[in-house]
Amino acid sequence: MLDHGPVTARKLRISGGGRCNFTHLEATARDYASENPAFATSALARFTPWDAVGLLAELGLGYEEKNPGQLFCDLGAPALARRLEQACIQAGVQIHPRTRIRHAERQANHYLVRTDKGDMTCDSLVLALGGPSWPDAGATDLGLTLASGFGLRVIPPRPALVPLVLPPKDQTMCRELAGVSLPVELETNGLCIRDDMLFTHKGISGPAVLRLSLHWTKGHAVSLNLLPGLDLEAHLREHRTARTKLKKHLASLIPARVAATLLPAELSSAPLCQLSNAGIRDVVQRLQRMERVPARTEGLARAEVTAGGVDTRAVSSKTMECRELPGLFLIGELLDVTGDLGGYNLQWAWSSAHAAAQYV
Repeated sequence: MLDHGPVTARKLRISGGGRCNFTHLEATARDYASENPAFATSALARFTPWDAVGLLAELGLGYEEKNPGQLFCDLGAPALARRLEQACIQAGVQIHPRTRIRHAERQANHYLVRTDKGDMTCDSLVLALGGPSWPDAGATDLGLTLASGFGLRVIPPRPALVPLVLPPKDQTMCRELAGVSLPVELETNGLCIRDDMLFTHKGISGPAVLRLSLHWTKGHAVSLNLLPGLDLEAHLREHRTARTKLKKHLASLIPARVAATLLPAELSSAPLCQLSNAGIRDVVQRLQRMERVPARTEGLARAEVTAGGVDTRAVSSKTMECRELPGLFLIGELLDVTGDLGGYNLQWAWSSAHAAAQYV
C-alpha cells in the first residue's frame, strides 16, 4: 500500500467531524449521482450497510444511530482508521507512507509504479486515491491524473456536499443572518430537499444546502422555502383579526432575525389586522418563494466529496476492474459515483473496495 501522506486514511480519520458516519442503512444506487446511475447497484447489493456494521464488529467496534439510518462509529473515526490499518498489517500488507507516486503504467502482463523510493511492480494495481476535495486532509488529483494516463475518460471533477456562495447583492443579507439555522425546503433542477439550513457570512450551508449542491449547476436558481410544511398565506389570513405586530407573530414560526432582515420594516411592524391581501402575498413571496442564483460553491477546499471522476462505463460493476486493462482496479470516490450526505460515500468506499478485493 503506497500512500503519499504521513499516515493512512487521513480523510477517514477526520470524517464526520471525527465521529465517522460510516454508513446509511437505506443506501441504494438511487442515493448516488453518476452519469451511469445503475453502476453502483451490484457492489452495494454485495456489501450492504449491515455488512459495514459487521466489519466494525470484526474490528471490535460498535455504532450509534444519531439520525434515522445514519450510523456512527462509537469510538470515533481515528479508532476505525487505526483498527483497519492493524487488520491490514496482520494480513501481511506492507504499508509505505510518505511515498510520492510519480507515474504508473502497464508493461506486458504487469504494472510498473515509479515512486521517489524506487520502482515497484505488481500484477494488480488498485487506484484508491479519492478525489481532490478536502486538500487539507491530503487529497490531490493524483488518482485522476493516473487514470487519464491510462487513457480512461475523466468526467471533470467538481465540488459536492459543499456550501453555496450567494452573489454580491445578497452579501448584506448573509452577514445579518450569519449563524441563523432553521429547517427549510430547497429546490433546484426539479429536485426538492427538506432539511436544516445555515446562513453563513457568504451564503448558505447546512445539511439541506450540502445535499442540494450535489445536484446544483452553475447559473441555476435555488428556491428557498423558509417555512416548509406551512400554508403561510392561509395562516396569515386566519390570524388577520389580531392586533399583534407581524414580526412578533412570525417570531413564533421562524427566527426573529429572519423576518427582520427579509421583510421591509413597515411591513414587519404592521399589525396583522392591517395586512392587505397584497401585503400577505408579499410576505409569502419573501419567506416561502425566495429565489436566488448562487454565484458559486465554496470550492474543493470546503467540499466533503468530489463529484465526477473516472467514467464508470470503462469499469466492470462486478469487479471494479478496468475493462480494457486487466489488473487495473478503481474504487471509491475516484469513480463517477457520488453519494448523498449521511454516510453514503463511506458505504460506497466499503462496497466498491469489497467488490475489487474479490478479484485483485
